[in-house]
Amino acid sequence: MVKSVKVYSTPTCPWCIRTKQFLKDNGIAFEDADVSTNQLAAEEMIQKSGQMGVPVLDIEGEIIVGFDKERIRQALGL
Repeated sequence: MVKSVKVYSTPTCPWCIRTKQFLKDNGIAFEDADVSTNQLAAEEMIQKSGQMGVPVLDIEGEIIVGFDKERIRQALGL
């Protein structure tokens, strides 16, 4: 089953880059929301996570803050 994945990130954040690379390496399609240029996405991210920091992942409604590889694996069923 394909899960919907949205990554809230910025282009300069090293953890964001690692997170997106991890998803690509595992063949996971995701929507990338650049919160440095997209104010709506930034507000959405803060509303969902209560966090200002990136990356924030929304995997089928499960919010994961930071590059937590184990939680990401579990949420994706990897």
